[in-house]
Amino acid sequence: MRVGVYIDGYNLYYGGRHQLGKSPGWRWLDIRALAETLISEQLSWPRAALSRIVYCSARIDQGLNPAGFIEQDAYFKALSTTGSVDHIEYGKYVTGIRNRPLAVKGPKPGSSPTIVTSQWPVMVQSTLGSPLPGAVFMVSTLHQEEKGTDVNLATLLLTDIFNQAVDAVVVVSNDSDLKLPVHTARQRVSVGHVNPRGGYFAGDLTGNPADGAGGHWWRKLTPADYRNHQLPDPAGRYTRPIGW
Repeated sequence: MRVGVYIDGYNLYYGGRHQLGKSPGWRWLDIRALAETLISEQLSWPRAALSRIVYCSARIDQGLNPAGFIEQDAYFKALSTTGSVDHIEYGKYVTGIRNRPLAVKGPKPGSSPTIVTSQWPVMVQSTLGSPLPGAVFMVSTLHQEEKGTDVNLATLLLTDIFNQAVDAVVVVSNDSDLKLPVHTARQRVSVGHVNPRGGYFAGDLTGNPADGAGGHWWRKLTPADYRNHQLPDPAGRYTRPIGW
């Protein structure tokens, strides 16, 4: 059984951030070592062999975060130099300005945010000096977003399946936008689904192990998964950034 592994790099990174914060010792992640562990654990895939690792990500904005850009670049090069991944597919990192209403968290966990409106002791006045209670405060904010990673992952995943380049796949992401490609994949091959964040899987990504082609499984990453699968340091000519 030839297994392809398809990774949303940002989803994987922020899953680690959620579980481990900014503590050192987990970001220099060896993707291949992690993938081999995940596959070897699956008793329902007894003849599985790692065939292809696709890593989808986007380069952060060098102008806004030059130090982060250098660190990320070193990691990408370390992944390629060591053969930790077979292919890196880049999306885009988009920055801009957005105007948004000022808001605070809702009164209860999981409730909608509350829009902040004009009221004493901070009141908006008209040009005539009259109070305008209930006026909405608008703020201009920096907007940063990676684009294309989920589409790139879905495209490469389904291309490999339709071309019969793989017999089973592992998807490392908890992004519900992948609902259709993941469900399509399950009709044709066995799919392992890995949630980098731990906790609940996105509802759109759940299913039954016997759906479609069958043999599907779900796995949550833990802090130990991140810490126990690290690239060598140095990795070729590239060294682990300080604090990683």
